[in-house]
Amino acid sequence: MSFFISDALAAAAPAQQADPVMQFLPLLLIFVVFYFLLIRPQSKRAKEQKAMIEALSKGDEVVTNGGLLGRITQVDENFVTLKVADNVEVKVQRQAIANLMPKGTTKTS
Repeated sequence: MSFFISDALAAAAPAQQADPVMQFLPLLLIFVVFYFLLIRPQSKRAKEQKAMIEALSKGDEVVTNGGLLGRITQVDENFVTLKVADNVEVKVQRQAIANLMPKGTTKTS
């Protein structure tokens, strides 16, 4: 019957386990790298975009996400009206504004 049961051999002394902090150190290091390279810049950019949208005023020259360049003629709570050409005005959402352009970017006729 001994061929069905393997003999217990003397096992080597168990090796000491590594420090639990050292096991999680690479994971923690990866999180820190992701925070400084991805999360922090993205949240900073979102704050800047929100501040820019809240500060829009009549006369500002902007570019929309769709690529329209125009001058703001009217500002509402949720929408702005852009003058893109003579006698052509377009109403867009405030969140559709991508960038604030320097004064004089659009040609005045």
